[in-house]
Amino acid sequence: MKAASKFLSAASAVTLSAAMVVPGALAVQFVATSAAEAAVVSRVEVSGNQRIDAETIRNYITIKPGKAFSSSDIDGAVKALFGTGLFSDVQINQVGSTLVVKVAEYQVVNQVLFQNNKKLKDNALAAAVQLKPRGTFSQATLDADVESVKAAYKRIGRDDVTVTTQVMQLGDNRVNVVFNVAEGDRTQIAAINFVGNSAYSSRRLSDIINTKRSSWVSFILRDDVYDDDKLRADQELLRRFYYNHGYADFQVVSAVGELDSATNKYTVTITVQEGDRYTFGDVSVESSIPEVDGKSLESVIETHKGDVYNAKNVEDSIIALTEKVAGSGYAFAQVTPRGDRNFENHTISVVYTIDQGTKAYIERIEIRGNDRTRDYVIRREFDVSEGDAFNQVLIQRAKKRLENLNYFEKVDISTVPGSQPDQVVLVVDVVEKSTGEFSVGAGYSTGGDTAGPSVEGSVTERNFLGRGQFIKLSAGGGKNSRDYSLSFTEPYFLGRRIAAGFDIFKSTREYDNYDSDTTGATVRFGLPITDSISTQLAYNISQEKYELDDSCDANGDGVPDAGCDVSTAILDGIEQSPWIKSSVSLGLVYNTIDDMKSPHEGIYATTTVEVAGLGGDAKFVKVTGRGSIYQTLSEQYDLVGLVSGGAGHVEGYGSDGLRIFDQFQSTDRMIRGFAYGGIGPVDTDTGDHLGGTTYFNASAEAQFPLPVVPESFGLRGAVFADAATLYGSKVDTAGVVQDSVGMKLRASVGLGLMWASPFGPIRIDYAIPVKKEARDDVQEFNFGISTRF
Repeated sequence: MKAASKFLSAASAVTLSAAMVVPGALAVQFVATSAAEAAVVSRVEVSGNQRIDAETIRNYITIKPGKAFSSSDIDGAVKALFGTGLFSDVQINQVGSTLVVKVAEYQVVNQVLFQNNKKLKDNALAAAVQLKPRGTFSQATLDADVESVKAAYKRIGRDDVTVTTQVMQLGDNRVNVVFNVAEGDRTQIAAINFVGNSAYSSRRLSDIINTKRSSWVSFILRDDVYDDDKLRADQELLRRFYYNHGYADFQVVSAVGELDSATNKYTVTITVQEGDRYTFGDVSVESSIPEVDGKSLESVIETHKGDVYNAKNVEDSIIALTEKVAGSGYAFAQVTPRGDRNFENHTISVVYTIDQGTKAYIERIEIRGNDRTRDYVIRREFDVSEGDAFNQVLIQRAKKRLENLNYFEKVDISTVPGSQPDQVVLVVDVVEKSTGEFSVGAGYSTGGDTAGPSVEGSVTERNFLGRGQFIKLSAGGGKNSRDYSLSFTEPYFLGRRIAAGFDIFKSTREYDNYDSDTTGATVRFGLPITDSISTQLAYNISQEKYELDDSCDANGDGVPDAGCDVSTAILDGIEQSPWIKSSVSLGLVYNTIDDMKSPHEGIYATTTVEVAGLGGDAKFVKVTGRGSIYQTLSEQYDLVGLVSGGAGHVEGYGSDGLRIFDQFQSTDRMIRGFAYGGIGPVDTDTGDHLGGTTYFNASAEAQFPLPVVPESFGLRGAVFADAATLYGSKVDTAGVVQDSVGMKLRASVGLGLMWASPFGPIRIDYAIPVKKEARDDVQEFNFGISTRF
């Protein structure tokens, strides 16, 4: 009992003491807090600063001597000093009547150095890192820069790069930062596998995407670099391809790249779900705007019942309807397509709904990321400007135009709210890429007027001085030819979408018995009429000089030596040399080709009229035309059919008539299996082909991938049949009989091999004439640069 009594007594004493002490403690804490919240200091003392002036630090904080401040003012002062990015640590304490501000300054970067880097130059790596000379140094920034350097190397296919750093103390709080790079071996792509595709072969889908399997030409093309962003872009390319060919339910299930560390090669696997193929069902236009009749607008849409579903045609229809309605005074009209799938008969009915839309105006267009390209070069691709009605369709069209310029790696257009509820700000973010090229190449051709080996060097700039102008200087030649040229194009002449430019050129040729020297210039203007139709007007002037070569005229008197048989038509042209040709030409181009590098569908047609006689010696009217139709014959086997044809006629006027050099000469583009200038009218005395005033030609071809050969090699085969005629001659041969003047058909069949090489499209053809004339010159094998269009 005593023990219990003592325990209770002790407990009571403790409780009583606590009851007396705790309120006292609370009172002391309250007083202290109140004092802190209403503190006043007589001075602000700064310590730890080496480069930053103390007064500058005092100006960053709001606490001033003689004025009351609170704990929130101290927090604000700490945040303000950290916000300058100059200090690694900041401490603020009150000591009596003094506010002590203690700082630790970041070190200053003197130099940023890169060592052992060969594949990426110093300037490329310097642009990738955040640390800069005369900037502040922090370990966090250094760690982030290491990852940035690794990412830069990964983009060029060197995933196993290692980067170590060294920070060299220089005194006075300055450092040099050194990045030591071990670049490692180049990462390759061993295979690209498609899973789930049945409508299209894996080879065909490989042509669609930009990521390519490694091959022996990859070291030049650099298209076998694995990159996550590039793979995501490839998924979008696949979607658009399928959507444009009827597969509206298509989706990419997954797209992954797995790296085998042992071989340093990626295996890319893309799993797709194609779905069913659809055609268009009923197509109609509805309008909620009373003054706009939807029925009357159906003529402008490009989607028609029974056609294979095509997302691009839907987009084009939206643009056409939007522009049509906007042109009628409804700037805010919004066109929305509504699709209704019929899963039983695999059709999609489309209703284009036209609504008034929300009124919004463009307050301003803000452009970012264009360090080199001038603002106006980007702005002029927009059909809208500040103050205009906001139109999403026109914005997307501008985005496509900017991407097609090929000045930027990436183009993003977003919107942010403007200063008023009905205003928006367009933000255009671009990532620029190199637009200059220096190339040196060599080649060999078996046909044309430049047969034999040749070399060429050129300097090209597609965005000259950031003004969007094109300029190219080139020089080249071969065994019997020399060529020099300078070209310049301003794509927006006088601020309008008219391309204006000029070409200056000089060329020399050595033929069997004579040589030619041509110097000339062209001034041209190009105007797009629609997205698929464009026209070009040009003025051409040239001086042509012809003379017998030394083997035919050893004395240099202009008279052929004995044993040198030259047609009198050629001699007549040489005697009239030099010859000035002044002409005006008008061309029209229609182009709906899906891919100019690897065409599978579409039409490319061009026609040109040239009239010579605006001064000068030549007087003629020349009309030419050529058209090609591509159509996929088998999606599964990537079989493409091509039908092409062409025609031309030249008619002289005036007393002088035509020269031999004004007439058409046959080429491999006219018919294969025959030599350059190998068909048509012939001087029976000398055997010289004189060319003709009229030609017709046609060709049918089937193109296919080569079995076994990987698609990344860019090789395709072809079988073809050609037919052509070249006839009519208006040149004077001094009474000598001309053969093959009449319309006589030639024909050939053959095999071709096409290579999308790093040096341009190259083609080899072997053609056998199956119908020819006795005096025709046959050339079964032809090798040279492919001129598809």
